[in-house]
Amino acid sequence: MNNIQNYRLKCTLTFGDIYGQIIVWLIVIFLSLASALALWSSARQIYALATVGLILVLSLPFLLFAFVTTLLNNIEVLSVEPGTEAQPSATKQSNQQPVQTLG
Repeated sequence: MNNIQNYRLKCTLTFGDIYGQIIVWLIVIFLSLASALALWSSARQIYALATVGLILVLSLPFLLFAFVTTLLNNIEVLSVEPGTEAQPSATKQSNQQPVQTLG
């Protein structure tokens, strides 16, 4: 029977994975604000606020679902040999150069 210590969780989520979702949600927000501005008058202010609130309340569960499923799709379970230490920073090569100061 395998022990839980023989496994390691690794998250491979990057900003590029959720970039499209953020852009779509920003478009939804701007469209809701545009519709509220179109409805804004002295007699229809409550309708404008209700429109923004309704759009935000209805879009938040879809945004949350998209983020959570994207995160869960980017979690890997890796098996680790029982005698070795799992050090992801020591085994991973970095392509970044150190910052050099002027002077």
